[in-house]
Amino acid sequence: MYLTRSVRLIWMLSLLAGCSVAWGLESDREQPMELAADSLSIDESKGVSLYEGHVEITQGSFRMWADRVWIYRHQGKTEKIISEGTPTRFQQLLEVDGELVKGQALRMEIELGRNELLMIDQARLEQAGNQFGNDRILYNRGSAQVKAGSSAQGKERVQVVIEPQGTREAP
Repeated sequence: MYLTRSVRLIWMLSLLAGCSVAWGLESDREQPMELAADSLSIDESKGVSLYEGHVEITQGSFRMWADRVWIYRHQGKTEKIISEGTPTRFQQLLEVDGELVKGQALRMEIELGRNELLMIDQARLEQAGNQFGNDRILYNRGSAQVKAGSSAQGKERVQVVIEPQGTREAP
C-alpha cells in the first residue's frame, strides 16, 4: 500500500494501538497518536511502516518532526520508532515538573518497552535551561536518567551547560 500528499492518518490509529511514548505526561498515553507525512509505505508481513517527507507525530504533549520515521510492530504491539532527519526533533512536557524537554539528533530510536530514547549523531537535549550535547545521548524517562558519552557508547566528550539557579524567567 502506498499513500501520498500530506496524509492525515487517523485510520492508522488502529494499526498503532498500544503505541505510546511513556516517558512524558501520563495522560499522553491516553491520547490518540496522529501522524502526517508526504508518503507512507506499509509492509504488514514485516510489521514495518515507513513515513517519509515532513513527518510529524503528535500524541498529547509529545511532538516529533523528522524526514523519515519507521514504526516497528510485533504481534499487534508497537515496539520501536526510529526517526531520521536533518535533524529530527522532539518535545514533550514532563510529568514531574511540567517542564518542556526538547531534543534533536540526526537519528532517534524510541524503545517503548524500556521507556528509552536514544539520540544518535549531533545529539542535543535541553530541559529547564540545561543542555546536553554528544554524539549519543540515552534518555530514560522511566528512571529519570540521562547518559551521554562513553556511558551511552558514544565516542565524543560530553558537553553540558547548566544554568545557575534563579536566572531563568518564571513562566
